[in-house]
Order: sequence, then C-alpha cells, then structure tokens
Amino acid sequence: MKASDLFVKALEAEGVEYIFGIPGEENLDLLESLRTSNIKLVLTRHEQGAGFMAATYGRLTGKVGVCLSTLGPGATNLVTPAAYAQLGAMPMLMITGQKPIKTSKQGRFQVIDVVDMMRPITKYTSQVVSGDRIPSVVREAFRIAHEERPGATHIELPEDIAEEETSLPLLKQSMARRPIAEYKAINAAIDMIEKAKSPVILIGAGANRKLTAKMLREFVDKTGIPFITTQMGKGVLDERDKLFVGNTALSDGDFVHRAIARADLIINVGHDVVEKPPFFMHHDGMKVIHINFDSASVDPVYFPQLEVVGDIANSVWQIKEGITPQDNWKLDFYLDVHEAYVNHRNEAENDNRFPILPERFVKDIRKVMPEDGIVTLDNGVYKIWFARNYPAYMPNTLLLDNALASMGAGLPSAIAAKLVHKDCKVLSVCGDGGFMMNSQELETAVRLNLDIVVVVLRDDAYGMIKWKQSNMQFDEFGLDYGNPDFVKYAESYGAQGWRIDSTESLGPIVEECLNTPGVHVVDCPVDYSMNDKTLHHTIRELSAKL
Repeated sequence: MKASDLFVKALEAEGVEYIFGIPGEENLDLLESLRTSNIKLVLTRHEQGAGFMAATYGRLTGKVGVCLSTLGPGATNLVTPAAYAQLGAMPMLMITGQKPIKTSKQGRFQVIDVVDMMRPITKYTSQVVSGDRIPSVVREAFRIAHEERPGATHIELPEDIAEEETSLPLLKQSMARRPIAEYKAINAAIDMIEKAKSPVILIGAGANRKLTAKMLREFVDKTGIPFITTQMGKGVLDERDKLFVGNTALSDGDFVHRAIARADLIINVGHDVVEKPPFFMHHDGMKVIHINFDSASVDPVYFPQLEVVGDIANSVWQIKEGITPQDNWKLDFYLDVHEAYVNHRNEAENDNRFPILPERFVKDIRKVMPEDGIVTLDNGVYKIWFARNYPAYMPNTLLLDNALASMGAGLPSAIAAKLVHKDCKVLSVCGDGGFMMNSQELETAVRLNLDIVVVVLRDDAYGMIKWKQSNMQFDEFGLDYGNPDFVKYAESYGAQGWRIDSTESLGPIVEECLNTPGVHVVDCPVDYSMNDKTLHHTIRELSAKL
C-alpha cells in the first residue's frame, strides 16, 4: 500500500480518535489517506491551537493526542505546544511534513531541520526515511509519549516518502507494566510516618492519575492525615474534604505555608520539578518522603530522606495496607490553618464592588459549575486565585498550566475538553491578553457545534506582569493595550456575546450560558488593584499570627 495509508493505519491501531491541525501541500498524501479513515480531522485556525488541543486531549484521556502541521512555519508554530506538553507531562505526538528528501527541485525553500529543532523539547523525534520504517517509528513515538513521565514526541513524514509503496505489517503493542517499589522502601516509609508527630500529605502533578487518586483516597480515609495540593495536583482528592488544608498557589507566606512549616514529615506524592517548589527543605527542618515514578531531582532546597520509587498508586496502596494510624499524631493545627484561610477568603468573596474582584469572580464561577464541570484556564494572575480559592471536586476539572505557563492555551483546551467530555459543562477563563493570542479558534468551536463558555477577564493590560512591575516598585510602563468589543467580536464568528455590567449579574449570566447551546463569550471587567496588598501583605500578616 501507499506509505501514507500505512501511516494512517498505524495511527488507527494506536486508537487515535482525532488529529488536530492545519495540513499543507507536503501533507496531501496523508490528508487523502485520512479522508477515508475513521480518524476525525479537526481543522484549526493556527497550529499552536492544534497543539494545545492535542496536549489537552492527552492530559484528559491518558492517551496520546495527535496534531499535524506542514513543514517550516507550520512546524515552528508547534514549538510552544511541544514545550507545553513536555513540561506538563501530557502525552502528545506531532506529525509534520517536509520537502522530498531524495530529490527536490526547490532548494532550501521553507526547509529547516525540524527534527533537530524538536529534540530539546520532546522525548523522541524522528524523520521517516523509508515507508518500511513507518510501523516501528509510529509505535516507538506512541510508546515513549505514553510511558511515565508522559510528554511530547514528533515524527517528520517527507512528501516523497508518504507516496512510496510499502508492504510491511504493523507492529503490535507490547505488554508492559511499571515497576513497583521495593518492600524495604515501603517499610521504611511506614516506619517514618508512624514515628512522625505531625505528618502531612502533599499531592503534586504526578499523582494526577485515576488509580493514584483512588489509592490516596483510601490512604487518607484510613489514616486521617490532612493533605495539601500543588496547582497541578488540584482535584486529585475532593477539596471539600475536612482534611484538605490548602493549595500552594503562592510561593510562600500563605496560610498553607504555616501548616507546612509546622509539619515534621511531608509525604510528598507525585512531586514534579516543573512546578515551583511547594516548600523549601532545610537541613535541620522537616523530613520528606518522596513517592514517585522516578527518583528525586535533588537541589539545595529538596533532598528527601527517603525515596519510594515505582508505580505511585501501588506505593500508596502498599503503605496504606501496612500502616497503623497513631493516637499521638498532632493534626489539629492543620485544620485551624484551613479555617483561618476560609475566614479570610470569605471577606473578599462577598465584596460587591465592580469591576469584580478576582476572589468574588472565583466564588461565583464555582457556584454555577457542576461537580464534574471542567474549567480551563489561560495564564494570568487569575490562575493564582483559582488555584488558591477554587475547590476542585474531581480530578482534571480545573485545567491550569503551572509548568510552561503559556498564554493562549485556555480556549483550545476548552475545545479539546468538550470533545473528550461531551456531556460535561466546559468553561474557559482567559485574560484578555491570553484570549487574543488564540481567539481565532472561536471559529473552530462554532464550526464543530460545541457548547462552551469563554469568560474574558478584561483589564486592558498584561495584568500579571503589571502586578509584578508594581511589586518591584517600578513605574507603570509598556503593558497597557486596547481591546476589541468582545461582544461584537464573538458575534462576528457566529458565537453569542455577553457583557457583565455588575458583579451581581455574573453568576446568572454565566449559568444561562452554560445551559444554552452554542459558543458563548462573556466580557467581564476585573479589578486587580488589590492584588499586591492582598497577596503580598494582608495574607502574610494574617498567616504569621497562626
């Protein structure tokens, strides 16, 4: 068969449902092969949007998301999504085209070394040099993208290779199981936890796996040990739980950091160095048990005393099975910390001033979102408020990026989330800066007849950088811009546009949008003027009193 047909059959054998992207002339053989495939091509308006969609598909399903571009400028537009998936541990395969590699009459027109370009930001990258190589190259790309730690892979399919004839069969997936932790490490962990006076669990990005969440639930129920989450560990356990202490959205000085400082042992589950450190170790301070798929990356502030290396879910299960809860554990302080945090949060959440404060905005969004509703965030200062103040009830219901922290991913992520979870309510929260970076994907959402809501927090500036600028005592400069009329902008794509003109109207309007078919864009003015005082002064002063 033609090599491009074999390539598509290899994708089908891997269970690919969607390919997100923009084909070019170098992909036309592959496009023709896709035409008769059961794989759905989701045509996007920018390759970056396609990459974000593929990465989010991988994040939500655990399967490899696939995106497609042509050579040259199409491929370079996938660099940011590649880094997004690689740092965020999202399984993704990028397929790019290339000029003929055997004979070409076009010189170096549009040709760059895409394989070398992708090498530093992927787990695997390869050019297909023969149609006979397709089965092994595709199988390897999927295997590597999927195995822990997941990430980005890349295959370049040149134009002349795609039209070759080949007769090689596909390679079947191998049976593979992750290694489990050695029993001596498990016993050492049990001993350290039982001897601790004030243990606490910290849940990181690597723990965001279905079976790990189940095992952690059983561990917490048996031991009664409170838990803290990182930004990308949110929702692994229900944050309405009485044992939830808080989220490490800020680097230090928050209520949750008082709890960390009081702990004499942190059970660190799924720690990922791509996130900002949720705590700093000192040589005479608390002890740490590192539970992860891989050994710890040691640095001046992270040098765990015990490493339990292997499948995380199995490790947590083994420890749970062997541990005996101790009557002398002192855990009440953690609950006092959480109560102090909630009391302070409630003040701002009930503030009716307009434009809306971010704390009030987060509260109203949480109120109208169902338990299984999915909120996707772009990147901005509001991400801190969502991580800190938005209780996530289920895994992967608050999708934020605390790894690459790229702007422009919020709307594409919402599109992917709706394709994966068709029966769930999906809402994207974007700053006006991040929204405009990939706002053209509104047309994609409308064309796909999706039901999603996009709330644009408008402050007419790159607000997070402006906040940092103010905190560093610099004068305001270079961060303000103008915006389109977002209502008319939405309508020009065939979406429905809404404008918030009072704080009290936000909840009812968003709720109406969630329950009305179609794509909705909500323009919501936001007031960030209190950010510096609240985050850098008030919270620090109140938490220091605990």
